[in-house]
Amino acid sequence: MSAVVGQDHTPAMATIFARLASLALLLPFCFASPAASSSASLPGSTARVAGLNAVGKAAGKLYFGTATNANEFQDDAVYGAIINNTRQFGQITPANAMKWEYTEPNPGNFTFEDGDVIRDLARNNGQLLRGHNCVWYQQLPDWITNGTFTYHEMIDIVENHCGTLVGHYKGEVYAWDVINESLNDDGTFRENVFYNATGSDYIPAALRAARAADPHAKLYINDYGIEGTGNKSTALQNLVRELKSEGVPIDGVGIQCHLTVGQLPTGLLENFHDFGQLGVEFAVTELDMAIQGNVTADALEQQKQDYATVVSACLSVPACVGVTVWDFTDKYGWITNGHADIWDDNLQKKPAFDGVVLGFESH
Repeated sequence: MSAVVGQDHTPAMATIFARLASLALLLPFCFASPAASSSASLPGSTARVAGLNAVGKAAGKLYFGTATNANEFQDDAVYGAIINNTRQFGQITPANAMKWEYTEPNPGNFTFEDGDVIRDLARNNGQLLRGHNCVWYQQLPDWITNGTFTYHEMIDIVENHCGTLVGHYKGEVYAWDVINESLNDDGTFRENVFYNATGSDYIPAALRAARAADPHAKLYINDYGIEGTGNKSTALQNLVRELKSEGVPIDGVGIQCHLTVGQLPTGLLENFHDFGQLGVEFAVTELDMAIQGNVTADALEQQKQDYATVVSACLSVPACVGVTVWDFTDKYGWITNGHADIWDDNLQKKPAFDGVVLGFESH
């Protein structure tokens, strides 16, 4: 029945129309998405619609989280509604905003605007914030990359950068990836601009500066290629033991988990247990699962099972405090052709979403 043009609605009718409008806004969130519904046809699917953070916390973990960039939730309302849902995400990591090229583009000239936007998102929602990162050999400003520094100059630069960055967010960050990707694949130290000037001494210098700037933040070393057993995992475990023996503050290890569907590393569960014996916590910090080739029903099912395997491994080890995906949607994920994330390009849940739930409910 159509309304007559120019006719005034009664207050009761106005209330009805307002309620109908509100219901229309809520409908997309009340039902499983097309992708979630289609995943129900795949073998072993749970077709879950529960929030991943809620499921993870119910399983005894501290959080399930995601990385993000500010423009994604500022410019995309659908994305913003998902990331603001604390039943889905209890932790936020800035994918880029706190890296050196953005926070200290010129010597001593610090800029925190982009990082503050993501800090505010987490703070307003009561979500944990992970700082990423203090010292990394990539995404550096030219003055670092092209500079020539003595040992003491570089130590001073590292201490000043870490202390200022961590100090700016004092009391607001749960954990910092203080050292990011400091090892080669064979377990030797990476010869980057910091190592070339100081050897490995920049590592304890950064950790001590971070501790002084925020005594309560957890301090992590974060790396890739340490998901399974091997030389690099062993080297990082030995580095943590050495730092602890020397009284250097180290509270955690970040296991990135940028993985390929159907090619999970050998010894993943064994390796997680080994990290759990170090006397520090650890977390899956950058999880995604790239599909090689066509995105078929079989590939999506394997992706679901692989997500479940990694999350279940974290669940198995008390020292693993949580899981973070490196953005949650293929629309913004850094792996542009691998369909690696748990929501698709249209911000619909994929079978991988169910895989996370299966992992948290595997025990």
